[in-house]
Amino acid sequence: MRVAVLASGSGTILHAMIDALIPIALILTDRECKAENIAEINQITHQRVERTTFGKDFDRNAYTCDIRDTLQMHDIDLVVMAGFGTILEQPIYDVFHDRVLNTHPSLLPSFPGWHAVTDALQHGVKVTGCTVHVATKEVDAGPILAQEAVRIFNDDTEETLHERIKTVERRLYVETVQNIIKSNQLLERET
Repeated sequence: MRVAVLASGSGTILHAMIDALIPIALILTDRECKAENIAEINQITHQRVERTTFGKDFDRNAYTCDIRDTLQMHDIDLVVMAGFGTILEQPIYDVFHDRVLNTHPSLLPSFPGWHAVTDALQHGVKVTGCTVHVATKEVDAGPILAQEAVRIFNDDTEETLHERIKTVERRLYVETVQNIIKSNQLLERET
């Protein structure tokens, strides 16, 4: 199974996947970021499909088509978003139906969107967590594959809570991807 990791940031999830020997065939970024250095150090094919604008003139559909085409060109089977900073449109889901994964720092369906950790703290909930789900055009609305709770402490800040969630996220996401790969290998042996 050929896995692509889409990243925009520090690459902590990417690093966890490399350490777990996930068979990453491609690291795709949308901007200059630390994930590109991780790709180079680990000798994994990297391609940047640069997002050149963040304004109202951004053509999200055309950009999504560029991402989709790049993934197809590399014969990717499974797409793993790991802190990828661009929301993608329907063309990627048409081709990679149920094969695009994402992780989110809450127990979905609670607190979808960019400010999940802040929202959990502001609402005064006692538990939040991490969700691994199938990505769909509707942000944070796809089928849930795995979840794990993280307790919120009275003295938590956004930073302390997010760091505890990230610790769970790196393990849970890796385990979920490993399980998908194992299931795929079993199906291939049976056919």
